[in-house]
Amino acid sequence: MKSELEIEFFINVSPVILFPRLSTAGGLVEWFADDIRVNEDVFTFIWDGVEYPARILHQKKNRYIRFKWLDDQDNQSYFEFKILEDDLTGDVTLLVTDFAEEEEKSDVSFLWEKQVDNLKNALGVT
Repeated sequence: MKSELEIEFFINVSPVILFPRLSTAGGLVEWFADDIRVNEDVFTFIWDGVEYPARILHQKKNRYIRFKWLDDQDNQSYFEFKILEDDLTGDVTLLVTDFAEEEEKSDVSFLWEKQVDNLKNALGVT
């Protein structure tokens, strides 16, 4: 059974700049997938020629976006990008939520770390 996995990444960039990289095909293709096709609320992510469709479940501009893989039979699982901004310091954190089998959690975390490194490079931040 899959369980929730949350990983926080400090990304010192405005939510207005970050959110399009998380919620548009052009932004996501810069760091997340080889290619992406969009048909209304379904994003088809393409890696190595293989297609993985996901539906947008919820989103709030400059705050978060949640996707659900269409081929995932687990009704509770999704993946989400949430932008957290500290009111006092203005620090911006990206919170990635995903679901994985217990024995796959470290691999999934590692994969997200690599992907978010790509995002930081695309944004020009470290």
